[in-house]
Amino acid sequence: MLALITPHLRLETVLEIEASRLRALGLRGLLLDLDCTLKDYESAAVPPDVVDWIQTLRSREIRLCILSNGRTRRIEQVARTLELPFVGQAFKPLPCGCTLGLRKLKLRPEQAAVVGDQLFSDILAGKLSGLFTILVRPTDPREPYFTRLKRPLERWVLRRIERRARPPRSQPSGSRYRSILSFPFHSA
Repeated sequence: MLALITPHLRLETVLEIEASRLRALGLRGLLLDLDCTLKDYESAAVPPDVVDWIQTLRSREIRLCILSNGRTRRIEQVARTLELPFVGQAFKPLPCGCTLGLRKLKLRPEQAAVVGDQLFSDILAGKLSGLFTILVRPTDPREPYFTRLKRPLERWVLRRIERRARPPRSQPSGSRYRSILSFPFHSA
């Protein structure tokens, strides 16, 4: 059960994801969660540094698609601004949204990763779809009520995953891309 919600990578922010590292992993595209991953939940706009990051990845031929459980109209507005394809009302953790996103990117599951801030929606959807999964820290503590209800369980699960997967002492430090075994960021 834990394997289905254990991300392949844990990073502080999407800004740590680099095109060269994605290519080294054989990845050519990202399915990106929107709220609390690319932007704050209550904000209508994506921060300028994230917009720059998106443009950099696109210039390096990494395909991007927004994948959100949010309402299609709201997601479409942000996607249009960023000039990205999107899947709204993705029904994560079901794999159907990931499948649609992969079709839009014209990629196979082994060529893409899902990036998000929630274990039980983003990471589970990615795992069920056969994608590489990247968990990032939520950008904003202000979240919908139903998401706030899940966070204590997520913290408990992450602690359990960390305890089960202690890194070997000889593991090199300082890697920009760390597996779940070597990057225990701590949730508040």
